[in-house]
Amino acid sequence: MSISVLRTADAWWVVTPAGAARVDTMATTTGQLLADRQAIRAASTSSEVVPVESLAPVSPVTAPCRVVAQMTNFASHVRDSGGDPAKVPLTFFRKASGSISGPHDDVIRPAHVRLLDYEVEIGLVFGRDMPVGSEITSDNLAHYIAGLVVTNDISARDVQLPKTQFYEAKSYPTFTPVGPVLVLLEDDELKRFTDLRLRLWVNGGLRQDMTVADMIYRPLETLRALTGFQRMDAGDLLLTGTPVGTAISAPPKPVEIIGSLLPPAVKWKMFFKNQAKNPKYLHDGDVIEAAIATDDGAIDLGRQRTTVRYR
Repeated sequence: MSISVLRTADAWWVVTPAGAARVDTMATTTGQLLADRQAIRAASTSSEVVPVESLAPVSPVTAPCRVVAQMTNFASHVRDSGGDPAKVPLTFFRKASGSISGPHDDVIRPAHVRLLDYEVEIGLVFGRDMPVGSEITSDNLAHYIAGLVVTNDISARDVQLPKTQFYEAKSYPTFTPVGPVLVLLEDDELKRFTDLRLRLWVNGGLRQDMTVADMIYRPLETLRALTGFQRMDAGDLLLTGTPVGTAISAPPKPVEIIGSLLPPAVKWKMFFKNQAKNPKYLHDGDVIEAAIATDDGAIDLGRQRTTVRYR
């Protein structure tokens, strides 16, 4: 049975049907906590609890850590961008762990950013070290993936696209809200990964709603590729892609073809002029809610609620 771990500024907690039980541990990082499974199990059966709503959760994934993300990993998102899901390679990029923020923290838009976007994603949290060259199989996959979290891959599109790189555009402080809980799964529960549904709302309006069945590269194939070049340690975070419904929209094919013939400065000026008319980009005061769960509620990663603030 899954265990939901919540973190506050000064403690770790396990969420039980009766409330939140404090974990008796000296752990200060996610990796250290995951090594103290005895303390987690003890808290899950404790009768000394406080109301969950009385706690102020922060990210259950602590920084510094590695934050790796998959690019265009849902078929619906690829098609919406004008691509062919069958031809999309398994591609990774990095985010700075300084972008990690809590599930209810404000998302701060830097003053120079104009096109701020959202991407609800399932985060895989590593429970053990994965050195380069590790053999990843269906039998030991759950030994590497300790649990799952809700993440939001906030993106500055007007920084990302002209520079043709992701790191800066996705690494500003508060650009990776994480939580509210880290759900630790049993081996058999990870088999229900494809049943998870990702949903995101802006100001109460549903923008994204899709199950993992739409995902192109799933954890087994992903980790097998990642271990070929990237070490991951306990407590590190892997974002697994987002479905259709983000604010950014691809231009019609004829417009794209014409744009490819123009000088880059002219092409991007035209593109961003059109994108500026798109009301789906995030504005000051917008409230983003993101939730991930199976439809039957057997696995529930919770719901985060953040507010956009302009610097």
